[in-house]
Amino acid sequence: MARRLPSQPPVLPGFSYVHVLGSGGFADVFLYEQNMPRRQVAVKVMLSEVVNDQVRQMFQAEANLMAQLSTHPSILTVYQASVSSDGRPYLVMELCSSSLSERYRREPIPVPEVLRIAVKIGSAVETAHRAGVLHRDIKPSNILQTAYGHPVLSDFGIASTLGSQKDEDSVGLSIPWSAPEVLLDETPGSIASEVWSLGATVYSLLAGRSPFEIPGGANTSSDLMGRIARAKPQAIGRPDVPASLEAVLRRAMSKRPEHRPASALELVRELQLVESELGLPQTAAEIAMDDWALGTVADQEERTRLRPVSTGSTVPKPGRRRRRPAAAEQYAPVGTVRERSGPESPFSRSTPEASPGMRRMAWVLAGAAALVTVLGVIALVVLVRAVGEGVPTVSDIRAELGAGGRVEFSWRDPGIVAGDRYQITVTEDGIASTPALQEADRFVVDADPGSTVCLSVAVNRNGTTGPASAQKCVDAVGG
Repeated sequence: MARRLPSQPPVLPGFSYVHVLGSGGFADVFLYEQNMPRRQVAVKVMLSEVVNDQVRQMFQAEANLMAQLSTHPSILTVYQASVSSDGRPYLVMELCSSSLSERYRREPIPVPEVLRIAVKIGSAVETAHRAGVLHRDIKPSNILQTAYGHPVLSDFGIASTLGSQKDEDSVGLSIPWSAPEVLLDETPGSIASEVWSLGATVYSLLAGRSPFEIPGGANTSSDLMGRIARAKPQAIGRPDVPASLEAVLRRAMSKRPEHRPASALELVRELQLVESELGLPQTAAEIAMDDWALGTVADQEERTRLRPVSTGSTVPKPGRRRRRPAAAEQYAPVGTVRERSGPESPFSRSTPEASPGMRRMAWVLAGAAALVTVLGVIALVVLVRAVGEGVPTVSDIRAELGAGGRVEFSWRDPGIVAGDRYQITVTEDGIASTPALQEADRFVVDADPGSTVCLSVAVNRNGTTGPASAQKCVDAVGG
């Protein structure tokens, strides 16, 4: 399909047109220079042929939505929205680079960099979900980079909404990163389908291709849709990508939504575990808090902030000179006595003798310190025992075998409470994967047919992991 020419850039008050940045199915993006404050910006302008009352309403909704979400550090910042003199709605946005969408197909992106991008974009998706918003078009080309290399998610809502008009070019571009249930029109989008798209996007950044694309093979829309429906992505094929990371992404792209991580944040947590496995510092998950505007975040931070401990030195007040004590005022260290004749005392030191009151004070302080130490040890032991004993243990793991090496493990709720998560450890032919955290009481493994798969489950409560269950081992069957 021949690409269309860009539309005529509109005349915008306070902005000077520079050149075209890109064209899409429903809008063009132009580089403008804003006069005050002076800066370069990207302006997305809707095409006149697609603009109608419904589109104007959707565009306004996108502008309001982006204004809400763009405070997130990994969501593209929108400065302004309006309608040009010729009736075309436009958005004025932060100028970012789209080089990532070209780079991943041109060269291997280091695994640590991909994991950092994945956690930051996953945090943005989770924040949008908590605001009741689905992106519906997560893919590599919608991840831009700021001038400082920070990844940001762009294009919320408008392209995917207009995609319902079945524009062949636009829809075809998003097929490789669309979940099976979306392609089959079973749902217009859900948290589970966005987890699928996020996993497919991370896979693409690692593999240099979409998950179901066969290099040199037939990759038409129908070919891709058939492979996505079978949900068997190819191996990434990079020796520096750990097996645990591939397993995380395969689970995110499971055919059945209930087998995927339950949220974008759950997928982020699993990616952070991979970072730890590789010896990398975990990328922080940036999740918006509901009560930030009420001042409670600052209050919580104040309550948990560690204050510097005094070193014991005294800072002289301005204008005063510190008087050096006379020789008669020199004090001996607490607890020391002058050396005496006769048998040597264990406290003997060649220092001036302390007064009886000072000696009594020393013994009192020493006894108090010992008592505090003993009480601290007792409290720590009690706390550790309480935490360990309070975390329930999973038992009676069941396994259901399926064709093609698929094994579905499940277990009974051992009595978890809000905030608890299951920590899953899978061992295949003696090789253990990185533990995964999830809320669901079932876990699916796509193993190699004929291999032995073992699974153990522990409950994680407030960062403390309880006793692990006994391993459940089965032989995966072929088919």
